Amino acid sequence: MGQEKIGEIDETAVKALGAFGGGIASSGSVCGILIGGIAVISSIYSRGNLDEKENPRLWSVSSKFLKKFEELAKPLGGMNCRDIAKIDWKSREEVKNFYSNPESSRKICIKLVGDAAFALGELIEQQSEKD
Repeated sequence: MGQEKIGEIDETAVKALGAFGGGIASSGSVCGILIGGIAVISSIYSRGNLDEKENPRLWSVSSKFLKKFEELAKPLGGMNCRDIAKIDWKSREEVKNFYSNPESSRKICIKLVGDAAFALGELIEQQSEKD
């Protein structure tokens, strides 16, 4: 979604984020939504090589997104996937239920994706208005 927002679709970048699901390689650690949002921000403001200079907005926008995600995830138990999705990603049965049962915690994750994408879009728009 972030790439669509900035009008730059890079399938290689999408592929590079593939294992972030399930809290980084199904570990239940940091939510992939947060990492994906930070990746979008980095793709806008970071440098492509060490000879380039980073845009200082990289850190301020990333920090704002992190804070917003923290607010969104707090009622769900925290920023770790295991706390949000409330499943053991190593359990085949729990993962199967997560994806096949419309009443599973997946609906929570889908809502969080939407809320975080909206917040990310607002941050990006606010920064482009400053340009």
